[in-house]
Amino acid sequence: MKKIVFIIISIIIGILVYQKNDELVIPSDAIRIRIIANSNSIKDLLEKKKIKEDIKEKLYNLVKESNNSSEASLTIKNNLHTIRKMISERTSDFKMDYGNNYFPSKTYRGVIYPSGMYESLVITLGDGLGDNWWCVLYPPLCMIEDNYNTSDIEYHLLIKDLL
Repeated sequence: MKKIVFIIISIIIGILVYQKNDELVIPSDAIRIRIIANSNSIKDLLEKKKIKEDIKEKLYNLVKESNNSSEASLTIKNNLHTIRKMISERTSDFKMDYGNNYFPSKTYRGVIYPSGMYESLVITLGDGLGDNWWCVLYPPLCMIEDNYNTSDIEYHLLIKDLL
């Protein structure tokens, strides 16, 4: 009986160690994007979702050919007017900031990303009191899912290729 318990505990520890070593880490020079809804009303959350969908593909297409975060940053800066125009087609009540901005912690695909100040594009709709959506703009980690039909295994391989 002790032998079986020992084997089960060993297997559990092995799984935990393997999962820890297989975690994906956002590179320190990554560029993030965050969209904050005006409030948590259905209308405001839907507006945030529509704006996210409007600009997500555009941003992905802008940065996907970048060779490093400096190139991606320059491309984003050179296209802020285009992004601003796309958002203004949905609402006139927003702020857009590109630079070092605060991000809350997030768990994504089992990985915890800590809160902190990160180079990012932050779009605040209205009062910015609602739920937010954020992901990594460069390298386009979470934007991959909409542009590829990926499983978890394929996702991990795509991420490792990008890094």
